[in-house]
Amino acid sequence: MIDAVLEQERGVEVAPYPELNFKRLDTLWLQVSGTLCNLACLHCFISCGPKNDSHGHMSLELVRPHLDWAAKRGVKEVYFTGGEPFMNPEIRELIEATLEVAPLSILTNGILITDGLARWLAEVFRRSRYNFDMRVSLDGTTAEENDAIRGRHTFERILAGVDRLVAHGLNPVITVTTCHAELAAEDGRSRFIELLRERGITQPRLKFLAPIRIGREERRHGGDGAYRPSERLYVEDIPDPDTDHLQCDSCRMVTDQGVFPCPILIEDPGARMGDTLDDGAHAIKLDRSACYTCHVDGISCKT
Repeated sequence: MIDAVLEQERGVEVAPYPELNFKRLDTLWLQVSGTLCNLACLHCFISCGPKNDSHGHMSLELVRPHLDWAAKRGVKEVYFTGGEPFMNPEIRELIEATLEVAPLSILTNGILITDGLARWLAEVFRRSRYNFDMRVSLDGTTAEENDAIRGRHTFERILAGVDRLVAHGLNPVITVTTCHAELAAEDGRSRFIELLRERGITQPRLKFLAPIRIGREERRHGGDGAYRPSERLYVEDIPDPDTDHLQCDSCRMVTDQGVFPCPILIEDPGARMGDTLDDGAHAIKLDRSACYTCHVDGISCKT
């Protein structure tokens, strides 16, 4: 693959990037709070933060047609992400509307989860006909580790949100981006299990993800964090367009700006597929640098 990159840099024609067929819509992602977030984490691959409004909040009116399209085609699960989903003023209405048609998971940093909100979420969980899950992001087992990535004093604020969910009978998935490489090793995972058990979670649920080196994560290393030219996918890497180890063969992301192949590429204008899920129901080229991480590390954004 390195030879192919060098040939491309010299202007020599090389094999095209691989294609991945779209099989079905199993998973619908909704960027319900756009790129607006109460934090500005240093590893965020879409550079979310309080001042990034390149993608805005999605209203219930905007979301409903996408839910209807997905439901008619047998969608198996829906994910809310952002930004911070609980910044959306219609979040409760969005949750209830989604749980009428499919299981739902919400990706959050947990800081905005008050006791009252946790109680309401638990009530929704108990009465919903579909599964309802929460994923809370935490990037260290100590304040020093986590706060270096997510900002000062966020460690205890995040865990306080987790505590409120647990107090009302919910067991969230703790999602860890392995910016600290040691956390990806067995010892690091064991430390997370110990941390959660110390807080009364008898059955810890954890998900570990490799960093995606675009957006703010690319800049975090002083310019040395970007993908190298050799870190791209070519046809010989994925010769089968019907391979099933990448989730973008059965998922699409919707924001207030349109439809994209996956949650990672919404800040890439060239990745936009159109206005509707119909526009996105076709094969894609795996020609973005982030595709390399998903393929090599086996990343799935799903729980």
